[in-house]
Formats: sequence, C-alpha cells, structure tokens
Amino acid sequence: MKAIPSLRFSGGLVLWLWTGMCLAALAACSSPAGGGRTAAQADEQQLYIGDSIAVARTQYGQVRGYILRDIYTFRGIPYGASTAGSNRFMPPREPEPWEGIRPAVFWGASAPQLTEGKYRNDYNTFSDHWNYYDVGEDCLMLNVWTPALADGKKRPVLVWLHGGGFTNGNAYEQDGYNGENLSRYGDIVFVSLNHRLGPIGFSDFSAVDKKFAESGNVGILDVVAGLKWVHNNIEAFGGDPANVTIMGQSGGGAKVCTLVAMAETKGLVHKGVALSGNITGAIDSRYSAGLGRYILKEAGLKPGQMAKLQQMPWHDYIELANRAAEKYNREKGGSGMMRGAFGPVGDGFHVPMDVFYADTHAPSNNVPMLFCTTNCEFSLSRTDAALEQMTREQLLEWVGRMKGADKAKALVDAYDRAFPGKKPIELLGLILSARDKVIAAANAKARQDAPVYLAWFGWNPPLFDGRMRAFHCLDISFWLKNTDVMLTHTGGGSRPRALSDKMADALLSFMRTGNPNCDALPHWPEYTPEEGATMLLNDTCSVAYDPDREARKAL
Repeated sequence: MKAIPSLRFSGGLVLWLWTGMCLAALAACSSPAGGGRTAAQADEQQLYIGDSIAVARTQYGQVRGYILRDIYTFRGIPYGASTAGSNRFMPPREPEPWEGIRPAVFWGASAPQLTEGKYRNDYNTFSDHWNYYDVGEDCLMLNVWTPALADGKKRPVLVWLHGGGFTNGNAYEQDGYNGENLSRYGDIVFVSLNHRLGPIGFSDFSAVDKKFAESGNVGILDVVAGLKWVHNNIEAFGGDPANVTIMGQSGGGAKVCTLVAMAETKGLVHKGVALSGNITGAIDSRYSAGLGRYILKEAGLKPGQMAKLQQMPWHDYIELANRAAEKYNREKGGSGMMRGAFGPVGDGFHVPMDVFYADTHAPSNNVPMLFCTTNCEFSLSRTDAALEQMTREQLLEWVGRMKGADKAKALVDAYDRAFPGKKPIELLGLILSARDKVIAAANAKARQDAPVYLAWFGWNPPLFDGRMRAFHCLDISFWLKNTDVMLTHTGGGSRPRALSDKMADALLSFMRTGNPNCDALPHWPEYTPEEGATMLLNDTCSVAYDPDREARKAL
C-alpha cells in the first residue's frame, strides 16, 4: 500500500464514507488472491495511522484504528458501559455516546480476575506468554479486524470467545487469538471481546434481592450485548450481520454451547464452533442462589446492604466470593460444574434449566455446530522427560489416582485395545483427554435439525523433543492461521502451516455455508450418534467413525 495523504473535510460522515471507499479500494488492489502478501509488498510501508485513516462510525460515535498489512484494525471499542459501582451485578448497559473520534488502537481492560502467578519464570510462561495489561471493571470492549470499511460487501463474521473457563482470560490473552491473518486469508471480519468473569460476572443474588434477579448471568449477558453490537454495527466494518459464527476454545467453547442454547441469541448467532470446551447444561439455580446467600453471610451483610458489595474493591470481592464458595462447597458438595462455582446459571429465562438443545422448536434448532477436541489435552511429560519411560504399572497408578483405583485396569485395558501400540504416556494422555463430554454435547445437538460436525486434533509439535503432543489450546492457532505467530506452540514453518491452511479452509467453508467440506480435506460427513463420523486433523487428515467408542464405555 502506498502512502496515503492526510485529508480533512467538513462533515464527519462524508469523510468517513470517502475514507472507507478509497482505502478499501487501495487495500483490495494491494492484496493478491488468496489473502497473502508478495515480497514487494513486504518491502512497502506496513502500518498506516492518521487523521483520515481507518475511521469507522458506530452507533455510539466514530472510532479511529489503524491499517496494518492492509487489514483495518480496531482495538478497545466500547460495546457496554463500565460495570463498576452500581452497575456491578447488573445486566450490561449501553455505553454513553461520544463526540469526535475515539481512539481504538489498544486493547481494552481485561475483566476483573486474579492474575497473580501468570508470569512465573518457567516453561509454561515461555510456551504461553499470556498477555495482560490493564485489569478493571470498565472491560466491555471489543476488537475488529477487517479487509475493508463500509464497502457494501457482505463478509462472514467470526466472533472469537476467549478461554479461561468462566473465570479467567481476555480477548488477546494468546498471540494465537489475533484476527489479522484469518481476516486477510478468508476475506472475513474477525471480532473478539472481553466480558465479565468469575464472581463479578456470575454471582447469583436473586434470592437476596429481586433487584439482582439477573446477577447470576450478567457475564454471559455481556457477550449477548457484544453480539447485539455486532448485529447493529458490523456493516460499517464490511461485515454481514446475517452471517455470524461464534467460536471459542476451552471456556470459550463452553460459552459457545451456552449462547447457542439461549433463545435471545436468535438472529445474532448463525453458526457455532466449540473447541475443547463442551457443556450441555448450566449451574443449577438452587446451588447458585444458595451460594449468593452464603457470600452475603461471609461478608457479614444483610440483604439490604448489597450496595456495600457493589462498592467493595473488585479484588477484595473476588477473594471474598471465592472464600465463600470454598466453604459452601465443603458444606453442600459442590456445584456439579467442572469449571467451578461461578458460571452461567440455568435460570429458565436467559439460560435453559434443562439439557441444552433439547427443544427442536428453539432457535438453536437451526444453528449448525462444529465441535473439536485435542487428543492430549494434558501433556504431562512436556517438562518431565522421565514420564516418557512410564511403565504399565506406573500408568495404572496414575490412572488410579486420577480416575479411581477401581477403574484403572479396565480403563487402561480399554484404551490399549482401542489404540494398540501406544506408549503408556500416550495412553495416559488419551485417557485424561477422554471425549465423553464432547460426545455428549454433539449427541445433544444432533437431536436438532441443523447439522453437527466433529473433529479430533492430533498434531504433535517438534518442540520439547516431541513431548508437547496435541495439548489444550494448540489447535487455536491452526484454525485462525496463526501457526507462524504462536511459534512457541507450533515451531512455525511449512509443516504446521500446511495443516493450518486445511483447517482454516474448513472453518471458512463452515462460516459461509454451515458445512466445513472443502477441497483441502477429505469428505467430512455429518456427525450422528450412530456413526460418530470424526475428522482426524493431523499432517494427513482422514475420517474415522467413533474410534474410541469402546474405550469410552470404560469411563
């Protein structure tokens, strides 16, 4: 892209339209087919920012981002008001409109969470190097990557939901979350967002004060508000509000499962992709309401004193709520939800109380879904080479500690039969990464009419002497065309890039049509509980039919 002169016009709308059309044309001319960049382009100026560059209009006011390698980039656009003070525990509210042009060039604050220990000096920090900057309650911000502004083109939209359970994380936590490459490669609009988490986002005080009837779900309602922003504003960023795919990994996958099940996302969500995070139900409202009362008791407050909890410093409140949850779980036996005490509540109003997708008349009936997990979510030997020499007896001990001594032999025998020739450490990874939860989610969704597709990722990075295996989070950078960005996960280069091309092509096809079939992969059949068709993603991709069905029975 050549240098762009700084031009000023009277009338913000005229300037916005003119800038969007001209820069979109320049970007289109400078990007070769397929979304790549030529060597000559790599020698040109890469970054553009200025008064009349990358200015877009939202319903609340104009924002200025920048152009990086021909992709318009906006960071930290408000989609909701601050959630501090009297807004804490309350549903999200719209941001106040602003005058002039608001800078949108850096990430918004991460939602309140405990980040101590994120940067301890060990191999996990090297591999994942989490990105955290400001943390605070003015966190309802989103980010957009797009090839063009307001050019009338209806591009598919991908909304990325970060991992971290329902307790931690942000929209830029991993470098692999970056939307630039997939936006360029697929000519799509990529959106990511922050929302309330943990006790700030999911403390249920409905039994304490009717004013807080929705407090147990405000964190997921934030995401709904973000999707409404996308619906109302994404055309100004070159996107199609009638073609929105939500995608997330780990806790983000669980968010996808929840949002698809919510009736109020009708018209906001058209496809869903859940990676290594699969749930088929929410927290029981009796548990969450009881925990809300217990938090108030732990604080030494009465029902009429909720304002004191709203004004408490967020760090102090999170520690209070976590302490209360620990005591409450010891007394009551826990939430029954693997992601802890704080997450979406089955209130029967926002979030279903029954099993997700049970109603074929619900809006979710028409939403295709794609599920994927990895075959070694927990790579225990990455930093402990001695585990590679694990014996069968040691494997039985490990499985016994984690799954119960009475189940250990049956589990090991079942997985050994299903996957002959695997080393004990490899069998341990498969057992700890058992697909029972993703199969339950796929089976639940398959009762509805929209198609379901299932994948299993098994690529092993050439790092740590080959001991990383297909660990939790690894597949993210493959789906999003970031294998040369998240080098500490993939090593970079042509080998991971080749698989990433295939997976990105499948994702883009799914976004456009609700079907992941593409020329890059073998035919990908729909998933059914009877057949269990599963796309195995590796250097060579193939389809298997429920390859671990018999092994799972031992669980």
